[in-house]
Parts: sequence; structure tokens; C-alpha cells
Amino acid sequence: MENNIIEKTHVLIIGSGPAGYTAAIYAARANMKPVLYQGIQPGGQLTITTEVENYPGYPEGIQGPEMMIHFEKQATRMGADIRYGLATKVDFSTQPYKVWIDDEKIIETDALIICTGASAKWLGLPSEQRLNGFGVSACAVCDGFFFKGKEVAIVGAGDTAAEEALYLSKLCSTVHMIVRRDAMRASKVMQERVLNTSNIKIYWNSETDEILGDNKTEGVRIKNTKTGEKIEVPISGFFVAIGHQPNSDIFKGWIDMDETGYIKTIPGTSKTNIEGVFAAGDVQDKNYRQAVTAAGSGCMAALDAERYLTAKGIA
Repeated sequence: MENNIIEKTHVLIIGSGPAGYTAAIYAARANMKPVLYQGIQPGGQLTITTEVENYPGYPEGIQGPEMMIHFEKQATRMGADIRYGLATKVDFSTQPYKVWIDDEKIIETDALIICTGASAKWLGLPSEQRLNGFGVSACAVCDGFFFKGKEVAIVGAGDTAAEEALYLSKLCSTVHMIVRRDAMRASKVMQERVLNTSNIKIYWNSETDEILGDNKTEGVRIKNTKTGEKIEVPISGFFVAIGHQPNSDIFKGWIDMDETGYIKTIPGTSKTNIEGVFAAGDVQDKNYRQAVTAAGSGCMAALDAERYLTAKGIA
């Protein structure tokens, strides 16, 4: 460890989706000279999205990757120091806190803003990754609009899948819902709503065998796990709703989390259980998971960090 390069900073931001970049914009404008490490997926989940139509200020819509370039440029223009690199380990036992970048460099920071996001869980099919952004999506609220009046499929059986199926049922002609077992995990009330929606067709004891199409999603092959029978259903959109995994592993043992790994923040703030450590975006939000809510929480985190450092007499 003696060989590690050590650098000191007032504010360190880890993660570079809407939350991280917004935190960087606010922190830089407040003259806190933030350092931001972009993490494993610079730009976050929006870089695997195509058209974004629900972010305010873009009347014609915008491509997800392009929007994240705008965020990054704005943060840079404000004076944020944006770098490639992945946070791999933390030590919150003493202040300033230590964060290891790529296992080799240590950043000592007075305040830390965690914006590491969450990653959608996927089925693991090659066709799913190939057609991701070409009809395959992990967010019905983000992308359902593009399939207005069309047939779509959704895979999942929990509350999120039920919610998204109901959302899609209002836009799409038919929603083919693929459920692995002979029952859903969703709450009773959500199950009843799904079962009482005439244009949601449920395939029990079923799994996705393949998503069909070369350059765009054209169908799904569904396999009955009891009989082995396979059927092909023509669809234009395929939604994966089997959950998200918050990118919070390196904070385990330090930061309070719920049972699935989402960081707990004090309601109405971005504060965690550790003084001077703040969390924003999807790593602490399993309810909304939208670009605009992530950006809003990034703003909150920067303001909370600024107030914390001022109270400490550091900034």
C-alpha cells in the first residue's frame, strides 16, 4: 500500500450518469473543485438507450449517449475535473476518507458523492444484447412510447414487471407477459390488475428462448418449461423487467443499505449513515430510476456536500 499514489481533494464524485454529472456541475459552480471518476460505464445507463424523449429541454428528443456528452461538457466547462477510472475500494474509518481508483491510486477526500447507479439484470441471451436499443429495453417508462399501438412482450413476475406491463397496456395493442412459474411474485393488488387487463396475455411456466430479428426486434420464441413446446409471437418491442442491481458492492460494511443493496439515504436528503458521504441517482433510488430524478438528486447531493464542508470550515 505504501506504493500507492495519494491525492487529496475536497469533493470526490464517483459515477457519471445524470446524477454524477449534475453533482459535478453544482459542486464546480460552488468552487469546490470536484474530481469525478466516470466508472465502468461513462455516462451510465443512458449510454445504452437510444432516443430520450422525456427529459425536459429537448423538444425533439435526443439520443441517450449524446445527452450524456452534453452533461459531461457542461460539467467540464464549470471546472469539474473529469477522469476515467473505477473506484475499487473505500476506507471510511477516518477522515479524510480514502477511495482507491483502479486498485492503484488513493484519493483522500473530505466529502464523497456516490453516483454509481444500478445495472439492469438481463436474461443473458446473445440476441437480447444484440438487439438492445433496437426494440429490446429494460425500461418500459423510458421506451414504451415508441411502441404505441404495437405488440410487445415483457418478461418478469414481480411488482416492477406488473407495473410496467400495466403501463405498456395503455400504449400497446397487446402485451405478451412471460412468467417463469405458474404464479407471479407481485403483490396481490398488482396481480389482480394485470389479470383484469384484457390486452395483457400471460404465458405461465414460460421462458424466453430467443428474441427474433436481425437489425430490429420482430418476434420472440417462448418455451413452455413444463411441456418443452415452443411458440413464436410477432412483436416490435421486448422489455426485460427482472430487476436492477445497484452498483454498491464496494460500500458494503460501511454504508447502510436495504436487502437488495440500494443505499439508504435520510429521507429528503442525500445523506448516508456516514457523515460527509452522500448518495444520489439510481444507487439509492429503486422507485423512479429516471434521468430527471437522478439529475435532481445529484443537485441535492452537491448542495448537501457544500453545506457539510462549509459547516466543517473546509470550503
